[in-house]
Amino acid sequence: MIEGIDGTGKSTQATMLAEHLRSQGHEVVQSFEPTNGPWGSKLRASATTGRLSIEEELDLFLKDRRQHVKDLITPTIERGGIVVLDRYYFSTMAYQGARGIDPQQIRRTNESFAPKPDILLILDLPVDLALKRIGVRDGEANEFEKRESLQFCRDLFLSLKEESFTHVIDTNVSIQEVHAQIVKSISDHS
Repeated sequence: MIEGIDGTGKSTQATMLAEHLRSQGHEVVQSFEPTNGPWGSKLRASATTGRLSIEEELDLFLKDRRQHVKDLITPTIERGGIVVLDRYYFSTMAYQGARGIDPQQIRRTNESFAPKPDILLILDLPVDLALKRIGVRDGEANEFEKRESLQFCRDLFLSLKEESFTHVIDTNVSIQEVHAQIVKSISDHS
């Protein structure tokens, strides 16, 4: 699983990791959350049409993830494949936690049906650099890209670094250097 605040390069690195693992002979399914399914599509639309109430948002994330786990994640794992995800329930903990929901309650709810990852890669970047990368200037951020919210999210992601399956990756370097750190973390974790 690849997590981190906006602007850290999650999508790019997820694709590079999936390609690397395939080149090693593994079956790899690459995906992202929220998905393009019916619940995830509603969540994605809310980024531009206006954020939903926290209760609606959390409900849609849970419905989307349950379907994702049932239709893609669990079947891939059961047949011995590897799932590379760009965001998972840790993002829900961070982003909905920034809105006032208890992150640990979010985690407990998700872990009641969603498998824990074998490895969690936290792509880390200071918030000001992330905002610069995503092009936010003079407070022109969407609801998901406000400085205070991103700082909360970054802090939450970094709070997970003590867990045995978590690796923090510095993304204030080139794309290739980030990829090399990820490959090393996966190799060290095996």
